[in-house]
Amino acid sequence: MARGPRYKVPLRRRREGKTNYRKRLKLLLSKKPRLVVRITNTKVIAQIVEYSTEGDRVVVGVDSSMLRNFGWKGDLNNTPAAYLTGILVARKALQKGVKHAVLDIGLHTPTRGSRVFAVLRGAVEGGLEVPHSEEVLPDDSRIRGEHIAAYYEIRPELFGEYEKRGLKPSDLPAHVDEIKEKLMVIS
Repeated sequence: MARGPRYKVPLRRRREGKTNYRKRLKLLLSKKPRLVVRITNTKVIAQIVEYSTEGDRVVVGVDSSMLRNFGWKGDLNNTPAAYLTGILVARKALQKGVKHAVLDIGLHTPTRGSRVFAVLRGAVEGGLEVPHSEEVLPDDSRIRGEHIAAYYEIRPELFGEYEKRGLKPSDLPAHVDEIKEKLMVIS
């Protein structure tokens, strides 16, 4: 560890690797609410967060486990679930009067077509205005889960959880469309 009178200890969240303060400052200077997307091992979390001097205020908070209320039978942390979570957060944000946001992916690496950008695509298609490039969004086949259905044909023994919930992975693209229709009527 560095020593001496000129050494400055980094802020706690920077030391823990949780916050990039340069990136956060740029997001806050936009003066728009942030669409905060976090991916965990079990689910996808999307929030609309506004800056406040007392601390950030969550206007809308959604995670992919809420999709179960709409009949979702698939996994909660794959690309289709991320897309549907984006639609859900956008529809709830519009109810609260939030129409614009800026994407905050935190420390995630911005990989083209990733789940973070699947949430972004869902939010944009759900009616939220978020500045983005069309190049980073995942294509329709990944959004609908066709890659999962194709893998099911190769290794069906890995999809026991889907079948316990009453869904054949080969039916996943139609199931995604069905849940999307249910989410789009939220006003």
